[in-house]
Amino acid sequence: MPRVDDIVEQMRRNPENVRFADVCRVCDYYLGKPRQKATSHRVYKTPWQGDPRVNIQSSKGKAKAYQVKQVLRAIERLEYESHSK
Repeated sequence: MPRVDDIVEQMRRNPENVRFADVCRVCDYYLGKPRQKATSHRVYKTPWQGDPRVNIQSSKGKAKAYQVKQVLRAIERLEYESHSK
């Protein structure tokens, strides 16, 4: 089973070819448990104002590329905010 750091690196290299289960694992690690967990959707709450959620969806076992990029932006923001405190 790949480490979360390895999955994030894979997401950065090729956001079009990431397994939904791997993106879920990354989101669970960085954002906690999803507030909504339906069959093909998961919604994660983020700690900032504005659009306070990350929504990911399975498409034939893969995550959608634009949603992978959304997760990456959320991770970057979390890391930036934790370093600027």
